[in-house]
Amino acid sequence: MTLESSDAKDASASGAPLGALEIRVLGCLIEKEATTPDVYPLTLNALVNACNQRNNRSPVLSVGETEVRAAIEALRERQLVTYFAGADARVPKFRHKLDVVYPMEPVARALMAELFLRGPQTTAGLRANAERMQPMPDLAEVEAVLNDLAQRPAGALVRKLPRQPGQKEARWAQLLGGEPVEAGEPAGSTGGASGERGSRASEPLKVALTLPPETEARIQKLESDVAALREELARLRAALGE
Repeated sequence: MTLESSDAKDASASGAPLGALEIRVLGCLIEKEATTPDVYPLTLNALVNACNQRNNRSPVLSVGETEVRAAIEALRERQLVTYFAGADARVPKFRHKLDVVYPMEPVARALMAELFLRGPQTTAGLRANAERMQPMPDLAEVEAVLNDLAQRPAGALVRKLPRQPGQKEARWAQLLGGEPVEAGEPAGSTGGASGERGSRASEPLKVALTLPPETEARIQKLESDVAALREELARLRAALGE
């Protein structure tokens, strides 16, 4: 379903915060659209791989198809992701609709994607990291774009966090995942036992999830419908001699 009215956009903007994996899925779809357009929209398998990717990610995750499917369904309910089933598509594919729900220019979209994928970053860090997706203007203009995202009439999408001890510059955080935690701990601290981060920093975070019965039933029905459509298309092609 395509959102066209401003009321629909505002309604989505005022919804509950997205979960961490939903944010990661959305960021991956935006990233891959820009960096690998030849394979976009993404299959479920490609999206799982993108979520588990080790470079350009913080934190590194370890998730499976079940978890990513649940995140996709949650994003579909918010109209931020849609299925794509072209005539030549053998498996369902997925594409983001961030621009439909939150209209923005390519530079802003790339900056949002980086915040989705790596978490809070400085203006300079965002500019450097987003360059792979979209040519970036100078630092002052990037700051202006971020300020625009922070002052949107329908609701701020980002916020500049207070500079923390040990940080030379303030960082920006995205707000679709809810209010950022403005911890008073020095950067790099986990609040856990001493040395815990050092022993676990390189290990991906594992996400486990059990789907609600209604969601599982919906996914199974969608998969069944896609399979039936694929069989019907094959019969039509055979009848036409293709």
